[in-house]
This record gives sequence, structure tokens and C-alpha cells, in this order.
Amino acid sequence: MDIYDGHVHTHYCPHGTNEEISAYIERAIQLGYKQITFTEHAPLPENFSDPAPTKDSSMAIDTFASYIEELKGYQRTYDGKITIKIGLEIDYIEGHEEESKRLLCELGPNLADSILSVHFLRLGDEWFCLDYSEKEFERIIGRFGTTEAVYDAYYDTLEKAIMSDLGPYKPKRIGHLSLVSKFQKKYPSSYDSTRQMLNLLPLIRQKGYQLDVNTAGLFKPLCKEIYPPAAILQEAVKLGIPLVYGSDSHHPSDLGRGLDALDQGIRDCLIKP
Repeated sequence: MDIYDGHVHTHYCPHGTNEEISAYIERAIQLGYKQITFTEHAPLPENFSDPAPTKDSSMAIDTFASYIEELKGYQRTYDGKITIKIGLEIDYIEGHEEESKRLLCELGPNLADSILSVHFLRLGDEWFCLDYSEKEFERIIGRFGTTEAVYDAYYDTLEKAIMSDLGPYKPKRIGHLSLVSKFQKKYPSSYDSTRQMLNLLPLIRQKGYQLDVNTAGLFKPLCKEIYPPAAILQEAVKLGIPLVYGSDSHHPSDLGRGLDALDQGIRDCLIKP
């Protein structure tokens, strides 16, 4: 199968690898990739402080130009061998929509593809990085009161992300829809969040957005599940929502992971290069 991977990170990610981008590209060609989108974590808005304990959620704004120029160089080097698209993974940050819109208007003209994700949750004046670690997730539960309250906050924020006005360069793909489930085997919710995800699908269709079929959760020891689960992906197919495979790689060895775990029907519906 010719592979298009729409969710790949690089050494510009502070919490990722030091491997060169060329190592990802060579591995992708070896695996039969025909197209790849590099979607590094975008710089955060100027007035927003990274809530991750190690402040390493995103690339710095002063490295963005280097990121673009390096990828343009690889586009020239690998022309005819693989299609390389330049993108970002953009964080939706509730209450910072205008700053995000301005940032996207600045960065967006350089991008061919991008993802909109929720990693950060707000509780009053406090911010939390949802997927940082199981210890941090436990602290988040303590601040929100219950696991269910965290899940509710996540899906409420996702709905706001989908419906938000982030300007003409707003990403057209929603990232890892069920990321809140990353630690579900240790901190399970008492109710099934399938309903919440199903309620989001018509909004995604209404906006004409794509959905990230993110296999990274399969390899998280406390998740062991695709983001989102197969049942949600099947409903997305019924609604005609385009699906894009995303390895969410932070190392070249992650490329292609989880493809063989996808139902054949889902694989057949993935956007082809």
C-alpha cells in the first residue's frame, strides 16, 4: 500500500528526538511512503505560557524559519522520490483565539498542511498539559475533581476548537480526537465517552475537516488504543469525513507504526498520496 503519513515530528520538537529529518525521509521511502507531512508543534502564542512542567511542548518561534528552510531543502533533494509537505501541529488554546489567529496569519503562508489539536486544558486561571505524564494527569484529576470532569473539559474544548475562528490558515485536520484516553488503563472514566466523540463528528463534517487516524495510542502502555477508536472511525467513514493516517512519530523508527492494526475497511478509506 502506498502510504501517506500526515502527522510526523522532527528534531525541532523539544520533547522529541535529535535524529535528522533526512533519517525520517529515508525510513519513509524504505517503508513505501509516497507522501509525508512534517507537523512540528507550532510556536505558542506570545502571551501564553507553556503549562508543561518542563516547558517543552513546542518549537521556539525563532527556529521556525530554519524549520521551513530545512524542509524546503529536503523537498528539492528528494523530488521525484517522495512528496514532502510542510506543516505544523497547532494547539487550540481556549481564550487565546485572537493571538492564535495572528500567529497563523504570520506562519500560515509557509504551510501546505496542518493539524489542530488540544493538549492544554483550562480551569479558571490555571492551565494543564493533558498528555504530559501519568503523574501530571493524576494531578489534573485532583484539580478538576474527577476523571469524568477532565474528560468533559477535554471534549468541550475540542468542540470549541472545531468551531473556533482562527482565520484563513486554521488547520483542516483534527488531531488525535481521543487523546484524553492516553492514561485510561490507570485512570479510567466511569462512563463511555463514545457519545461525546460521536457528537463531534457532524461538526467536523460540517466544517469540511479531516480526521487524524492516530496510531500512537496503540503504543502508549496505559492506552493501547488508536486515537480515536475503530468504532468512531467507522462512523466517520459513514459521514464521509476524510481520514488521514498519522503515526505521530517522534523518531524515525516510529514511522509506519500501527498501520497493520487498522481494520481493512478503515485502511481502504485512508486518503491516498
